[in-house]
Amino acid sequence: MAIITISRQIASFGDEVAAELSRLLGYTFINRDMLEGDLVKHGVTEDKLKKYDEKKPGFWASLARDRDEYFDYLREVVYDRSKDGNCVFVGRGGFAILKDIPGCFAVRLVASTPVRIARLMNEFSWPEKKATALLQESDSNRRGFHKAFFNIDHDDPASYNLIVNSDSISPAAGAKIIAEACRLTIDATQESIGRDRIGEMLLAQKIVNHIVFDLQIPVHFLEATASSTEITLHGVADSAAVIDKVLETARAMAPDKKILSGISIVQDYKSYP
Repeated sequence: MAIITISRQIASFGDEVAAELSRLLGYTFINRDMLEGDLVKHGVTEDKLKKYDEKKPGFWASLARDRDEYFDYLREVVYDRSKDGNCVFVGRGGFAILKDIPGCFAVRLVASTPVRIARLMNEFSWPEKKATALLQESDSNRRGFHKAFFNIDHDDPASYNLIVNSDSISPAAGAKIIAEACRLTIDATQESIGRDRIGEMLLAQKIVNHIVFDLQIPVHFLEATASSTEITLHGVADSAAVIDKVLETARAMAPDKKILSGISIVQDYKSYP
C-alpha cells in the first residue's frame, strides 16, 4: 500500500514525474482535479478553492470558517484517497497531511531558477520577465500555503525522504529514481501499519467534519486524535451540554471506540465569522 507524495516547485517536472511514476508502478495518480472534485462534493465551493488552494490566505481569510472547512475536508479526502495505498499524490500538502505515516514516501522535486524560467518561457512562449514573475508568485503562494495551514517550511529537506533535482533528468528518469528509492525503503510491515493508521485518522476526521459542518454543533477548534482503541476530541465549547452532544455524536459514529473528551469549557467564547 505504498503511498508516494510529490511536493514540487513550479517547472520542476513535478506533475510529469508523478504521472510517469504512477504509470511505472501501476499506482493511482491522485492529481489536483481529483482532489478538487472530492472537495466540491463535500460542499467546498469553487470560490473557496480559489481562495485557499495552494495559496496563502489573507489575514481575514485565515481566520474565517471557510478556511477551516477547506482544511478539514482536505485532510478527509487525502486520508480517504490514500487508505487503500498504491497511489501517488501531487501537491496540496500531501506530505504534511500524511507525515510520519508508515508506508508513506515523501518526495520533493526541485530545479534551479534559470532552468525553471527557461521551461516556463518555452511552455507558454513568454518573455523572461513574465516567466520570472509567475515563478516568484508560485513560490510565494506555495510557501504561504504550507506556512498557513501546516506551519512548516516546505523547503526544509528534513520533511522528505528524497529530494530530486530535475535540472538534468527527464520525467521518466525521475520516476525510476523514486520508484527504486521507495522499493528500498518501504516494506510490508510498514504498509500494514500505515493502512491501519490512515483508517483511524480518516474516521476521526469524518467525526470532526460531521460535528462541525453537517450538524454545526458550536464547538470551536475541534480536532480528534485516534488510536486503534480510542478517539480523543479536543476543542473549545461554552457549555457541558455542547460537549455531551459532541461525545454522543462521536460514539454513534465510532461505536467500537472509546470516546474521550479533551474539550475545554470557555464561557462567552467568540469566534471570527
